[in-house]
Amino acid sequence: MADTQAANTGRSATRATGSGTRAGQGRKSARQADRWRPVLGRIPILDLSPQQPDDLWPAKSFAGEVVPFSATVFKEGHDVIDAAVVLTAPSGRTVRRPMVQVNPGLGRWTASVQVDEVGSWTWHVDAWLDDWGTWLHDAGIKIPAGIDVDLMFEEAARLLERAAEDAGRGDEAPALFRHTAASLRESDTDAGTRWSIVTEGRVADAIALAPISSLVTSGPTRTLRVERLRAGYGSWYEFFPRSEGAVRHDDGSWTSGTFRSAAQRLPAIAEMGFDVVYIPPVNPIGRTNRKGPNNTLTAGPNDPGSPYGIGSEAGGHDAIHPDLGTEQDFLDFLEAAGRLHLEIALDIALQASPDHPWVTSHPEFFTTLADGTIAYAENPPKKYQDIYPLNFDNDPEGSYAEMRRVFQTWIDRGVHIFRIDNPHTKPLGFWERLIHDVNAAHPDVIFLAEAFTKPPMMRGLAKVGFQQSYTYFTWRNTKRDLTDYLIELSQETADYMRPNFFVNTHDILTPYLQFGGTAAYKIRAAIAATAVPTWGVYSGYELVENVARPGSEENIDNEKYEYRPRDWAKAAMLGTTLAPYLARLNGIRRHHPALGQLRNIHFHWAESDDVLAFSKHLDAEFTGTGSSDTIIVVANLDPHGLRETVVHLDLPQIGRLPGDTFTVRDLISGAQWEWGSDDFVRLDPYAEPVHILSVEER
Repeated sequence: MADTQAANTGRSATRATGSGTRAGQGRKSARQADRWRPVLGRIPILDLSPQQPDDLWPAKSFAGEVVPFSATVFKEGHDVIDAAVVLTAPSGRTVRRPMVQVNPGLGRWTASVQVDEVGSWTWHVDAWLDDWGTWLHDAGIKIPAGIDVDLMFEEAARLLERAAEDAGRGDEAPALFRHTAASLRESDTDAGTRWSIVTEGRVADAIALAPISSLVTSGPTRTLRVERLRAGYGSWYEFFPRSEGAVRHDDGSWTSGTFRSAAQRLPAIAEMGFDVVYIPPVNPIGRTNRKGPNNTLTAGPNDPGSPYGIGSEAGGHDAIHPDLGTEQDFLDFLEAAGRLHLEIALDIALQASPDHPWVTSHPEFFTTLADGTIAYAENPPKKYQDIYPLNFDNDPEGSYAEMRRVFQTWIDRGVHIFRIDNPHTKPLGFWERLIHDVNAAHPDVIFLAEAFTKPPMMRGLAKVGFQQSYTYFTWRNTKRDLTDYLIELSQETADYMRPNFFVNTHDILTPYLQFGGTAAYKIRAAIAATAVPTWGVYSGYELVENVARPGSEENIDNEKYEYRPRDWAKAAMLGTTLAPYLARLNGIRRHHPALGQLRNIHFHWAESDDVLAFSKHLDAEFTGTGSSDTIIVVANLDPHGLRETVVHLDLPQIGRLPGDTFTVRDLISGAQWEWGSDDFVRLDPYAEPVHILSVEER
């Protein structure tokens, strides 16, 4: 490209700080200080995406994600301009993609790029004046009207001669351009013939390969942090190791399950297609104020207590509960998971029981009340008498060093995914520092924020570095709520916040699940597994455990406070388990790359307010199969009633032309139908309440 003009992306000059010894020098320094240095280049390039709203930290992506890069690019006047996004991978490889103007009125340009290297990418947008395109536009109006015909062809000839001097063009292009320039100056040749010379055939092809341009401007550089695949895509399964293999004796005492017995559950989890096994804290549990069954304030001698009441005479956050086994048993558990291609995610709860070693060795880590006692945790009206929250302001450096040591201990043992309990009750700056430090030394470590709190804090945790975030999905059940929330997650916050759609947890059992039966469990799992790249379930979901403790959104006989062994074999024998359904969902995810993306969800109109319809489409260039991939999900949100309705598809959003018909195959039932823009559906919650349809390639 000729006549390059690089953008000046520096900030405005600051006022001079030195002072001259003479009045003249002082006036000169003042004039220099007041001199404005422009930020914009010749062609404005603004409103870059992806980037975080505050541009304080890099935008985030993961290996294999298709990222839409966009910018607002415009120029005064009516000249034709063009743009491209230029990326530099961590290896130094440069990727350049032409951008398409998707909204001429707003000057919005975009291009999608699939990032494939882990590490920090840099990117910017180049824009330029398309001199040949501008000439074609003007000449296409003037020449047919007989206005300035020879002058217009003379302008074209000069552009071609300029392009012939471009050393970057192929061997044949310069000679072709010079010959064409001479032909255009032959005024005896009719205008139509001369016009066809430059708009058809070899000349047009050569210019298309290397446009004739000027005023090339480079926009500001941004950084995109690309993390490993599991940071953005995966299926999670939560279970309590202490419950697997636990035995209750005749006298009411228990023998706890261990890492060895828990390892025997791993093959079944792998068979269901999960990628990550998340386990609650495995540390020693305190006895002072230990919680009993169903969160009662008095624990009996056989009650194991909550694993979140961390710390006893057996140790603190770096120790392993003796009932679960030894450190070697834990390492063997990790190894058993690895052989099944499972990763272990460990829950870290930065809080302490009254028996934690920190209480005596580091009392400054806690808040001391006026009466000299340590404050326990509260979330009025809830009280957590078995937990002391940490105070990060009493000794910021000391507490940070100890927390960093705890994480390093588990990283050294082989844990590379952490689910952080209640991170919103700790300073945001603490997490920014910790995650940065950990990822600088261990870039493969992933942090999941378990934060159900106000949006600014949830978003703030994601902005400062948390790779994944719990969401409000469990409480979004209506068509309107789900649509609005998924649009927010896939568009508004997608540059920095990656949702993990857990359908339930050990202490969340929503009314929808409590009263919706098996259909509700299928509906919620199907939506979570297809709407976002990362989703999860808590053990017992496949058994439709839906009885709540009265007045709460928690399972009765909550596993958080007691052992809960389950008879998996009996459920399989009786056919009362949803394990095959969960396995089917995860299998669909693995075979359809469109479901591995967050930003590509598109909603379609279903006439019933109880039917949600959305699609995910991925173009052939990004699937790795040579064919595009399209999934259409149609879900009956009412677990109690049959729904019949018509779904109206926005066909271009699924890679089809208006009027097209095509075959869809239900990946749950195997049924096939011919679909088009308007399609009748009948969804029975007592059969299959959700269609997951694959658009078949002809």
